[in-house]
Amino acid sequence: MRTLGIDPGTASMGWGVVEDDGQGGLRALGYGVLSTPKHLALPQRLQVLHRGLVALIEQFRPDTAGIEELFFGKNVNTALAVGHARGVALLALADASIPVQEYRPLAVKQAVVGYGHADKRQVQEMVRLTLGLEQLPRPDDAADALAIAICHAFVGPHRARSAEQ
Repeated sequence: MRTLGIDPGTASMGWGVVEDDGQGGLRALGYGVLSTPKHLALPQRLQVLHRGLVALIEQFRPDTAGIEELFFGKNVNTALAVGHARGVALLALADASIPVQEYRPLAVKQAVVGYGHADKRQVQEMVRLTLGLEQLPRPDDAADALAIAICHAFVGPHRARSAEQ
């Protein structure tokens, strides 16, 4: 099973692809960020993100995907921008007929680290260990996307079975 994880954002959208290694573990197939130039207007930034995601989907052919749920913090403008990026990601996945599940940050941390209030460094280290990477994945958005992919690879099948019952 090949899983795409997405950490949405309009300036930088993290992505990570993991695959079952056939022995009960996971391996990273690729990760990075889709960045948009600051001088572009929002519609063009969203277009850049959409085109980038479509290219990643064509390259890696994921079977399923996980995406971070929208988190409303103190800054409403940031939440709106992330919402736009999430919409673009959900559209690209729907166009490719890839099933997607949404995860709260707390659930991702719980699945990856075992503790829902883990800090970024703890999450990154567990991502590194889980995937057998030599170094911490960088940048942070890519590490977050890998954590979402790991969470979905571990939790997604159980969620699907529960939904069927």
